[in-house]
Amino acid sequence: MNASPPAQDSAVTDISSFTLPSGAPANFLRAVLALGVGGFAIGTGEFVIMGLLPEVAKDIGVSIPQAGHVISAYALGVVIGAPVLAVLAAGWRRRALLIALMAVFAAGNFASAVAPNYLLLNLLRFAAGLPHGTYFGVAALVAATLAPPGRRARAVGLVMLGLTGATLVGVPIAAWLGQYFGWRAAFVFVGVIALVAIVLLRRDIPDMAPAAGASPWRELGALKRKQVWFTLGIAAIGFGGMFSVFSYIKPTLIEVAGLSLSGVPFVLALFGLGMVAGNLVGARLADKSVMRTIGGLMVYAALVLAMFTFAAHNVITAAINVFLIGTTVAIGPALQIRLMDVSGDAQTLAAALNHSAFNMANALGAWLGGVAIAAGLGWTSTGWVGALLALAGLGIFGWAIASARASLRPAGVQRSPSAS
Repeated sequence: MNASPPAQDSAVTDISSFTLPSGAPANFLRAVLALGVGGFAIGTGEFVIMGLLPEVAKDIGVSIPQAGHVISAYALGVVIGAPVLAVLAAGWRRRALLIALMAVFAAGNFASAVAPNYLLLNLLRFAAGLPHGTYFGVAALVAATLAPPGRRARAVGLVMLGLTGATLVGVPIAAWLGQYFGWRAAFVFVGVIALVAIVLLRRDIPDMAPAAGASPWRELGALKRKQVWFTLGIAAIGFGGMFSVFSYIKPTLIEVAGLSLSGVPFVLALFGLGMVAGNLVGARLADKSVMRTIGGLMVYAALVLAMFTFAAHNVITAAINVFLIGTTVAIGPALQIRLMDVSGDAQTLAAALNHSAFNMANALGAWLGGVAIAAGLGWTSTGWVGALLALAGLGIFGWAIASARASLRPAGVQRSPSAS
């Protein structure tokens, strides 16, 4: 599982090619905190709407399922925006790009707060999602560049902690504001956090130049590398299992485990705690071995998700299992570092595409979970769907290893024609 990537895909890029000025900050944690606050703003903005759909639907005069399209519009913005903005902004200085992306995100949320109708709200949520993937991709590259030796994954994990921490702190606060002051107040809150992030980014991130020779065409070169596609496939398919369960966790807890409606927020908080814990532990594991971490966590995810079909019948075991499902996010830092290692000199696009892949996992997992439920397999069938997706991700991981080993085989060594 330690196989090196193929020769043509294996140029482990020296991230020091992002030039640091002489005034680079000595306080690494302040820089990572600034990046993390931006992630906190984005995470809060992405997830808060899920708890305010009834209020949104009533205010703009649509059904709750129609209001749910607002969530899809944001996710579509992430999927499209990540590659497009990463390519177009390949030659930008890193700090300027991060500030610009956060400014677009802030503007999208402030505008969402005053959207007068359903159509415009969907368009504005799409616009707010555009900078999401590119921000996290560039933030991960900057954090890894500034990190002390041997701590790249932990630096990326600290940036991602802003996103996972938002599910535990930012989303409940924004949801409370939305309940008492109207759903529009939640988006104002997100916009304010984004403005704070801009101030911190300007103060604490060094004025880093892009890699020498960076250009849109060179970034597109990432799409020629097989190992980039393998890694994105693991994220888009293997990570979909978590979403297949979490998308239907509320009705499952109530209908199967017998949990009261008032108890749901506490179990969801356990999920958020699991995400935070998984992110921290996964980052430390990835600093020791990226490939072993990815393979091991795919196996772990398959087991935890399969357990859900049995654990969901009891409130206590369901709560414990939901926490464990949250910890499967531990694979995030490892996949981000893997993309940096196999993308050669096209790191910005590859790093940004990681978040497009995670949003595709969200869509795929939720859809397949819904298919299983609609087919009459029951609420707990989402656990089996999730386990199968994790196993599919493990299969892609094995394929990546096999491809890496095949490309390392000496060109002059060929199998005998009689070999079968």
